[in-house]
Order: sequence, then structure tokens, then C-alpha cells
Amino acid sequence: MNKEQLNKMKNDKGFIAALDQSGGSTPKALRGYGVNEDQYNNDDEMFRLVHEMRTRIVTSPSFTSDKVIGAILFEQTMDREVEGQHTGDYLANKGIVPFLKIDKGLAEQKDGVQLMKPMPELDALLDRATEHKIFGTKMRSNILEFNKDGIDQVIDQQFEVAKQIIAKGLVPIIEPEVNIDAEDKAGIEAYLTEVIQKHLDQLNDDELVMLKLTIPTNKNQFEPLINHPNVVRVVALSGGYSREHANEVLKTNDGLIASFSRALINDLRVSQSDEEFDKILGETIDSIYDASVNKVQ
Repeated sequence: MNKEQLNKMKNDKGFIAALDQSGGSTPKALRGYGVNEDQYNNDDEMFRLVHEMRTRIVTSPSFTSDKVIGAILFEQTMDREVEGQHTGDYLANKGIVPFLKIDKGLAEQKDGVQLMKPMPELDALLDRATEHKIFGTKMRSNILEFNKDGIDQVIDQQFEVAKQIIAKGLVPIIEPEVNIDAEDKAGIEAYLTEVIQKHLDQLNDDELVMLKLTIPTNKNQFEPLINHPNVVRVVALSGGYSREHANEVLKTNDGLIASFSRALINDLRVSQSDEEFDKILGETIDSIYDASVNKVQ
């Protein structure tokens, strides 16, 4: 584990940019950027175009390590280059901590949740990640209903895979997303906090994790997790909220910082001049940074 990156992730002010749209979500991300399906013929062209979008973001003068302390990448983004360097190396050399999305998508809904699909090639992927200055990983599950059995399965699976990641010297971001439209979202989050805490208490002192959670209905719901000695940081996903609303509710949660995806890139367009693009991205970054560090008392 890179101790300098660990210190930055634990202590620096700022937020994590989620630039990890993968196969299923890439067309939507490109459409939002102004690139429609008729502008590419196959997956190779699609991933090249989305990498161009991400390159434009991470090389922008507005994308700086004093506000963006980390960035989550898709596997193909890690394997591609930015200004002659692999993307993870480029970010690390810029002072931004790189993470890698490792999950292969979600299984069918059962017991009110979607578990992660199997990851049989995970060890090989983690070995590649360590070659590109990747500090940690991210893996997403989905919770749609207050079903204790389902939630237990999600957290059991997440921590099982997390230990495999820790064994490779990386820090896993555990992401059991709670759907923002779920009935009794507050109840789900209260139970989720309890279950996660039990798993955290079973870790050894040197087994460190991060958590990526939906901004809670009840403010400071995740305070016990934020303060747990095995947790490096707890970050929040925007989950379909507008950036304005996500920022507003994020401010009410002490110690919680952003890790936004759609809320970060929604206003960016391929047709914008570099000057306009950098201005809009800078304003967006400033607003998310402000919500992550300036809390409502």
C-alpha cells in the first residue's frame, strides 16, 4: 500500500471523481456528453470516444489534486493512456489517488437486492492494477427493498471480496448502494449501518476499507462508520439526485465527502470550447468540493 496515497485519502480535503462508467452505462454517458449511438459503429469506437471525454476531464486545468483527491476508473480507462502515460500513472503523478472499478455488473434482483456477478479473473485484474499505481478498488451492489436477508447477503459478499483485495495490498471501496426511491430508505440505511459495523469489527487492525454509500435520509446516519478505525474514508454517491440537491444534503453530513459520477459530468458537452468546458467543469468541481468540506452546523 502506498502510504502517501493513504495519508492523502485519509486526511486531505476534497472529493473523489467517479469516472467509471462501463459497458452498460457508457452509451448514456456519451449521449449526455453529446455523442449519440450513430457516431460510433462498435464497442471499440465507443470506448475510444468515452476515453477521449475522460481525458478531456482529467487534463483540464480545473481538475486539480487540491480539490479532486481521487478518481475511480473503468478497466479500459486504466489500460489506456493520457498524455503518454497509463491513466492511473497519470493521475498518481498529478497527485490524484487512482481507484479501479472491478465489479462485472449486477445479478438479477432477488430478496430485494442485486448482488455482484462473479469475478473469476479478479486476481489477475488486481495484479494489473498494482502495476499502474492503483491505490484501491470499487465494487457496487444494489439494495432496492428493506429485506434483511438480502442486505446481509450483499454485505457478506462485499466483505468477502474486500478481503481478497486487501490481500493484494489495495484498499477496497465497498459500495452497497441504496436506491434513492426505495420504500423506507431510512430504515434500510439504519440496518445497513448495523450490519456493516459488525463486519468492520471483525477485521484485523491492518485491514482497511472505504465505503461508498447513498447520501442518507437521516443526517449523520453513517457517523459510526466514518469514525471506525478500519475505515479510511466514507464517500457518497449522488444516486440520481441532481447535483444541487446532492450537494445540499451532503453538507448536512459531517465527515462524508462526495464521489459523484453523473452529478460531475452532467453539464459537459463535446461541442463546448476548451475554455467553456474548463469553466463549467471548474464551477462543478468547486460546488462539489464546497459540499464535501463545508458542513452545515
